[in-house]
Amino acid sequence: MVEFITVVYFIYMFISLYFLFLFTLTFLQNKKEIFEIPEIKKNFSLSVLIPAYNEEDSIRGTVESVLNSDYKDIIEIIIINDGSNDKTLKIAKELEKRYRKVRVLDKKNSGKADSLNQAIKIAKGELIAVVDADSYPEKHSISSMVGFFHEKNVGAVTTRVLVKNKDSFIRVLQGVEYKLIAFTRKLLGFLDAIYVTPGPLALYKKSALEHIDGFDTKNMTEDIEATWHLVSEGYKIRMSFASRVFTVAPNTFKKWFKQRIRWNIGGIQTILKYKHLFFRKGMLGRFILPFFSISLLLGIFGIGIFSYRIFRRFAVSYLSTKGSIASETAILTLQDINLNPSVLNFFGVVLFVLGLLFLFFALKMVNMKTNEKERFFSVIFYSIIYITAYPFILIASLYKFMRGKYSWR
Repeated sequence: MVEFITVVYFIYMFISLYFLFLFTLTFLQNKKEIFEIPEIKKNFSLSVLIPAYNEEDSIRGTVESVLNSDYKDIIEIIIINDGSNDKTLKIAKELEKRYRKVRVLDKKNSGKADSLNQAIKIAKGELIAVVDADSYPEKHSISSMVGFFHEKNVGAVTTRVLVKNKDSFIRVLQGVEYKLIAFTRKLLGFLDAIYVTPGPLALYKKSALEHIDGFDTKNMTEDIEATWHLVSEGYKIRMSFASRVFTVAPNTFKKWFKQRIRWNIGGIQTILKYKHLFFRKGMLGRFILPFFSISLLLGIFGIGIFSYRIFRRFAVSYLSTKGSIASETAILTLQDINLNPSVLNFFGVVLFVLGLLFLFFALKMVNMKTNEKERFFSVIFYSIIYITAYPFILIASLYKFMRGKYSWR
């Protein structure tokens, strides 16, 4: 059993170091293109879709941030009221009266994916922008994304998603997380391996969305599923690292936990839907599916190894102490004190240090051209405490998924 755990531990370490070095080499090879903004050679007409459910506090700001965009070919902004029971519809109607480009689609509650699908049917633009109703694109965000569609077979473009209003510690930690995700997503773009176009802001070719019959209404993460579907059909996904959108992150542990459960369950649903493409169908089967699946497995193995070692050490200590008391011998001797680090501990420390260095570098790249800077304590707390919660959330997600007891909200 001990040998098996050791082998699993080394496999865990190897895979983790492999991806760490892969990202590092990818950056070194493409560092001059990180902030690249392709020239816009054609002014694509653009429809902006904003699905909204009980977003009375943010919908006005979201619409006005889109209207403030410097991209001049936004022909319409469609607010889809998904059966809200607050003042969302009232505010949306006020915006419709005030701004010529704003339209309101009012419908019964049926979920975000169905809301988007209904809006796609009436949208007039060549491109479709999806903007969550609690997100705020910067003025240059959309114009910095459109140029990527001149590349052949590009079906969608994503951007940097950052946390707005970091007014609580849980949001500060998510701010660190979102920046790391943004940097690694850009690197994945160089490998043709972007696996999600997040809801706060994503641009799609309308024809591409029609080709895949829109968003999957049964999936908890319609943005992940749509991305995989597009890639499976031969479309490419690109990311504009120069553009940014700020989104309202959960401000309590309970909301954060529920959001992450949904993300994990949606990821599991997507893996199962496309499992037949493992090691097939281009980058989806040969990299995205394995990468995404291994990331989940690493979380399970990580907590499994950690739990086993803690339990084993506790059990051995308890039995040794009990035996020493029973035999009236010394509980602790100098021979029991081992100050020599094991190979496993050595590699664990190396992985942690390299991961921390990569995180600091990622934050430096994302913060480039801004005055923002993370506190050292927040980064360390994120690296030691926050990340350790991932495996527990994954296990809870698997439990809920197997029981079939989960919902979007």
